[in-house]
Amino acid sequence: MKKTLLSLALAASMGLASGLASAETRITYKSAKSTSSYYQMAVQIAEAMKAGTDGDIIVTVEESQGSVQNVMEVRARGGDYVFTTPPVLVKLAQGGKAMFEGKSDPKFNDIRALFPIPSLTMHFVMSEDSGVTDFAGMEGKTILLGKGSFGAREGEKYLKLFGLEGKVDLAEVELSNAVAALKNGQIDGFVTAGSFPAPNVIEAAASTGVKVISLNDDQIAETKRTRLVIPAGTYAGQSEDIVTTSLPVVAYTTTAMDDDAAYELTKTFWEQKGDMGNAAPWWNGVDKGLMGNITGKIHPGALRYYKEAGFELTPEQQ
Repeated sequence: MKKTLLSLALAASMGLASGLASAETRITYKSAKSTSSYYQMAVQIAEAMKAGTDGDIIVTVEESQGSVQNVMEVRARGGDYVFTTPPVLVKLAQGGKAMFEGKSDPKFNDIRALFPIPSLTMHFVMSEDSGVTDFAGMEGKTILLGKGSFGAREGEKYLKLFGLEGKVDLAEVELSNAVAALKNGQIDGFVTAGSFPAPNVIEAAASTGVKVISLNDDQIAETKRTRLVIPAGTYAGQSEDIVTTSLPVVAYTTTAMDDDAAYELTKTFWEQKGDMGNAAPWWNGVDKGLMGNITGKIHPGALRYYKEAGFELTPEQQ
């Protein structure tokens, strides 16, 4: 009898342990370079998932060399893979175009969205001393674009679009030194792209005083980017909304992910977003309005949450 009871107890404890183990969901979240704000966001999401699910979802953050790599790795990853990328890259991958030409894979068609994260937001930052309040006023000024980044490429594109090519002096200074260069008068302004509020713009606004230039509707249309409004009061001395452009960024997975896992990830993200915003203001720019930036289909598990929570979705997203 004792042996029987002991066997039953062992079986029960093993079953309980098995149940606990199976309740834990492990996710790999691939974001960006470890020095970027998007890597910091990934770490915050990992912490939020652990806190919001009492440890039932454990997220491991992986460094990435960029969004193209994140998409390409879909070919070799399974149902535990979450990654971030602009929606436009998913569309290009599924069409085998641009950087994905000749690299098509059926798994690209299995990519599904989970939730939006802060957009890459363009900032054209001019010192108050420069007196510049619009793009035309940048003529003859010294501007820092940086090198190799999305912001640098986008900034160069805008200078051409708005008739400023060859009419501004481009500073040979690293973007990491932008605030110091602005303080000492080495440059009149700089261009940066990242989630808002951007740390370097916060520092520049607080220490030297800046004007972040707004774009009008015609200029935004020319850029073919997404319109975004940075609310008044985001930066020191900013009394009006800043209208600028952005490149949306979304967290994705594939249809290989279990529906329940996708549901819990999405539900926990939105439930924890307020706490994340208290710790890092860039999360406050993420709201239901950014759902419109998701082009293509949303994962069925995430869809279940959005329908329960009353989110408005497009037919294409479903």
